[in-house]
Amino acid sequence: MASKANKPELIVKGRRIDGRDFNELRPIKIEAGILKNADGSAYVEWGNNKILAAVYGPKEAMPKHIADPAKAIIKCRYAMAPFSSLAEHGRTGPNRRAIEISKVTKEVFENVVILSEFPNSEIDVFIEVLQGDGGTRAAGITAASVALANAGIFMRDLVYAVSAGRIEDKIVLDFNMIEDNYSEADMPMAIAPRNNEVLLLQMDGGLDRDQLKQAIGMVLEAGKEISRLQRQALKEDYSRVEESARGNK
Repeated sequence: MASKANKPELIVKGRRIDGRDFNELRPIKIEAGILKNADGSAYVEWGNNKILAAVYGPKEAMPKHIADPAKAIIKCRYAMAPFSSLAEHGRTGPNRRAIEISKVTKEVFENVVILSEFPNSEIDVFIEVLQGDGGTRAAGITAASVALANAGIFMRDLVYAVSAGRIEDKIVLDFNMIEDNYSEADMPMAIAPRNNEVLLLQMDGGLDRDQLKQAIGMVLEAGKEISRLQRQALKEDYSRVEESARGNK
């Protein structure tokens, strides 16, 4: 979080600085199957975020000594392009934050991908942030879940992620970058919606018990719309593939 010394006014006349209600998501657009050379892919526009996810595999685990005869391994790389934001301008290679997000994203999908179906193999997940404006870890997980399903990877559920937190005394959903930098608490979560299993919960700042309950409730309610958009993207890509196959007959 940024220093509060020059904190901008984040709530004006009962609305957020971008005009949203406290429980309102930014506009979300999801597309599946947009990369020809990937086994599965997805593109997400979430507010001003633009994120691409690609999946390769299952394929032979390399180097061979990392192979597990009982299950697949997942490799995950989250990265922000050097042109994605002013903070990333000119940066090359992963920083500590990108390494941490890669690790927690890998752990999310290790809990939903049915790894036992793919022994001695690896599944590579790449998340590239082309433009960032807060909440990129959540948007990246949401995109990667669609890309995995698009690749035909067996999963127990289609994961979504979104953040909630606190600005002053208000509980707020889906922070943009300014809200993320100057909020009192930020809590990204990843959820398996079939039984609302929590696969990721991180917190920067503090919430009391009632605030935490309210924030989780916001995430679960917003997840209904995010999940709908994920399924819709996969259905639309499947329809395009079917139509193309009929046209080639």
